[in-house]
This record gives sequence, C-alpha cells and structure tokens, in this order.
Amino acid sequence: MYMEINMTDKNYNEFLEITGTSRNFVEDINNFLLDRSCKREIKTAKSGFTVSYLLQDTKKTLATFVCRKTGIKIRILPQRLNEYADFLNTLPANMKKEIAKASVCKRLVNPNDCNPKCVMGYDFIMDKERYQKCRYMAFMPSISEESTPYIKKFLQYELMP
Repeated sequence: MYMEINMTDKNYNEFLEITGTSRNFVEDINNFLLDRSCKREIKTAKSGFTVSYLLQDTKKTLATFVCRKTGIKIRILPQRLNEYADFLNTLPANMKKEIAKASVCKRLVNPNDCNPKCVMGYDFIMDKERYQKCRYMAFMPSISEESTPYIKKFLQYELMP
C-alpha cells in the first residue's frame, strides 16, 4: 500500500537521522512541544536542518533545534523570562556555562551598536550575577540526557497560561 508522506514529516525524519545519540532527547522535546499545540516548521540550512516550534496564539518562535559541529542544540526564545528567572539558578553547571559564554547583547549595552530592527536580548540575574545576553545566543543548550529535563521545564514555563 502506497502512503503519501508529508514533506514536513519527511524532512523531520531526515533531521532525526542526523541527531545521532541525541535522537531520543530530540524526539522527547519534539513530542512535548507538539502535545502543547506548538506548530513545527522545518527549513534546510547550510549546516543542516532548523526545526522550529511556534506558539499557536502569537505565531512567535518558542524554540528551534539547530545543527552544529558539536551536535544538536536548541535555541530557546523566552518571552516571559522575568516571570520565572529564578529557574535559571536551578540549571546544571554545563547549561549555566553555555549561558555565561553566550554573546553579550550589543543593543542592551549600547542601543546604537546593533541593527535597529534587532529584537533586544535578555537582561537577567543568574547565581547573583547580572547577564545581558544576545537573544539568539543566550539560551542555546546542547541536547543531552542531563539537559533535556531542564529544557522541557524551561519550555513549560513559557507555555504556562
């Protein structure tokens, strides 16, 4: 029996093929987001696929899987971080290190230093230290057994009504 495969599903399956040891964690996060009515969009990029999840009501991107030489990462774009910023203090050391290493938001430091169309980054406190991080680099943890439950918790905070 011939069954037509949706292009999005085909691309998603191709994306899963390159996730390697992270595959189960990627699928776990994917199912978590789809179960909460996020819409999945897949695009091909130079470095592989980007798989984004959009909020149903605002159509804004909540998270995107990105392929890097170091493995699969997820870019989280929180809209309500101030409501639960204390959560960042509970993250494992590796995730905190990735956040601390992320690029500084030039616009927060000097609004003229970045593209005026750029959405400003995040200004937050983690472990009693202030960070001003670029929106696109601040929360981009590597996918691992350790990080996955925290990534899901992070996304859950964003999805709360």
